[in-house]
Order: sequence, then C-alpha cells, then structure tokens
Amino acid sequence: MGATGAFGRGPDRETLRVAEILRKETVGGFLLVGAAAIALVVANSPLSDTYARVRDTVVGYGPWHLELSIGHWAADGLLAIFFFLVGLELKREFVDGELRSPHTALVPVLAAFGGVAVPALIYFAINRGGPGADGWAIPTATDIAFAVAVLAVVGSRLPASLRLFLLTLAVVDDLIAIVIIAVVYTEHVSPTPLLLALVPLALFAFFTHRYADWFARNDWAAWAVLLPLGLITWGFVHASGIHSTIAGVLLGFAVPVLRGSDVDGNDGLAGQFEHRFRPLSAGFAVPVFAFFSAGVALGGNESLLDALSDPIALGIIAGLLLGKPIGILGTTWLTIKLSKANLGTGVRWIDLFGVSVLAGIGFTVSLLVAELTFDDEPTALRHAKLAILVASTAAAVLAGSLLALRNRRK
Repeated sequence: MGATGAFGRGPDRETLRVAEILRKETVGGFLLVGAAAIALVVANSPLSDTYARVRDTVVGYGPWHLELSIGHWAADGLLAIFFFLVGLELKREFVDGELRSPHTALVPVLAAFGGVAVPALIYFAINRGGPGADGWAIPTATDIAFAVAVLAVVGSRLPASLRLFLLTLAVVDDLIAIVIIAVVYTEHVSPTPLLLALVPLALFAFFTHRYADWFARNDWAAWAVLLPLGLITWGFVHASGIHSTIAGVLLGFAVPVLRGSDVDGNDGLAGQFEHRFRPLSAGFAVPVFAFFSAGVALGGNESLLDALSDPIALGIIAGLLLGKPIGILGTTWLTIKLSKANLGTGVRWIDLFGVSVLAGIGFTVSLLVAELTFDDEPTALRHAKLAILVASTAAAVLAGSLLALRNRRK
C-alpha cells in the first residue's frame, strides 16, 4: 500500500465551507488592518491626547465588577463576540469538520502545537531572567482574519488542502490560546460567581438544543432569548476572575452542530449562528478592539529602533517571524517522516513554507495577551504592541510575496 497524502483534498462539503469562510474573513481582515492603521496615525497626531482620554475613560457599574475603561470594554466585552465565533468554529471542527478524524487532523494539530511551542521557547530564551519573561505566550497566536485576508488576495491558486490546513491550524492555535488565557492569566478565581455562571450557561445550552430549529428560522429569537443569557454568563465569568472572553468560548461550545438540519440543508444551528454573527465580529467587534489596542504612541526621546531593540520586542519578532515557520514546518516534516506519508497531490514544501510564514501574523490574540501580561507596565506594553504590529506586517508582506511568486511561476 502506498503512502497516504498528509494534505488530502477533503470532502467537497468541507472544502466549500472553507471557501465560504475565506470569503467572509477577507473583508474583516482588511477592516482589522485599517482600524489598526488609523489608531497608529491618531495616537501619533495632535489628537493623541483625545484618543488616550477616550480609551481610558471608565464607565460601568462598580458593585458588579463592571467598572472598566472603554479600552478594557473592547478587550473584555467585544472580543467575547470574537471568541464566541471561535467556540462555534471549534465545535464544528470537532463534531463535523477536519478535527473529527484523527487521520486528517494529525498533521495540522501537531503543526499547531509546534507553531506555539517554538515561538514561546525562542521568546523565553531571549528574555530568560529578565523583566519580560512572563510574555512568552505573546508570539504564539495566529490571527486567522488577517492571515486569510492575505491568503485571499495572493493565494487563490493554492491547493484547497493547504487552505484547509491553514484554517485547521489556526483553529487549534485559537484553542491553545484559550487554554493559555484561562490558565496562565487567571490569578484568583472566585468560585461563587463561577458556579452562578453555570445556571445561565445551562439554560443557554438547553434552549439552543431544544429549540434549535426555532432559533434558526427566527433571527430575532436569539437576540430576545439567548443574548440576555449570554450577557449574564459573561458577567458572572468576568466577576469570577477568569478572563471574560472565555465565556464567549463556552457559549459557542453550547450551541449544537447537528441540529436544525431541516432549516438550511446540512447546516446546523452552529453554522447558522456563525453565518449570522460573523459580520458583527469581523465588521465591528475586532476592528474596534484593534482601534483601541493598536494605538501606540512613540513619544519622548525614544525612537522606533530603541523600542524594537528591547528584549521583549526582539522576542516577539523572532517568535512570530522565525518561531512560527520553524515550529510548523519542523513538526510537519517530523510527523510526515514518522507516519511515512507524503505531502499530497499538488502540495510542495515551498507552498507550506509560505503558509507557515503567514501563520506568523499574530495581531488580535497577541495584542490581547500582551495587554494581559503587561497591563501595569506601560513601557513594556508599548514595546510589545509595536513588535506585534511590525512582525505581523512583515509576516504578511513576506508570505504574500512568496505566495505571489509561486502563483506567477505556476
């Protein structure tokens, strides 16, 4: 029996779903980049004081632990919508996607772990014993919206299996990032709010499973019934000390995948919600977060070169630009070697290298992890954010150039 292809084409339904996600994420990726660019311009313009004042304005209700700055509302509140979509996508992949089959999931899952471990090790090696050592998780993330936007522009001729590989890798990458945020960045857990959060979460799961077809047919029903339960769950999780974006993931996991099939072909309620709420995430939540997070001011006597020579910045840049492709390519090569598989029809190592470089676009989750790590250290946070922006831009340009050259030769 001959060697099996590590990058099989996959079922037609799965390929079509990936293509649909690629089309949706493209606009969101450009909005994300645009919001970050505007934030950088504003933060280094005469409007910088106004920008900082708006971002740091505190609003909310203190007794409920909801007195946050607008910047924190964007990170803790709006990003919960993004992570709700991540939860939906993760569950769909595990129940009805590539991750349900060990054969098809093996290579991208192990590649994702390699793409997390190597950047973290590189960062830690550069910052070991220094004040920035705790930021090891910053260069481990891949921003799927930004990466897919680049892929949609220059990677249209790539084999469908490689696109599927990138999507699956990014989904697993998100899962690892969720675990890191929940475990590493939770200093104290209050059990009472966490237990109380189980009540609205259980009701949310019950309603979505029991009345899946009804929610799929009536757009208003989710806003009227599920949104209040989601907000209450989010509030209790936030009060417990666990980062509130985890509430979005839990709510996404509560939505059934294989129910409501009579509403829209084979698409269950999770697919319905993903289709319905992705524009809210990609078109509003993530760009607003990027606007309030990416506005880094280079003030005083510090130059960009000075900021990027900080070991924190060097660790992030090296982690994203070197660690990601080394980790992904190395783990993929080792997995294929040990499993005696081959790359698959139409897939070459140079193509995989381009996709691996593309995975070095950290951005959204990297910015969030940077804020969680250096929230009380403004200089370290500024250097970390600058490094994320520089490294993500460089990864996008380099990967885009490689894939465009590949298309030209084809």
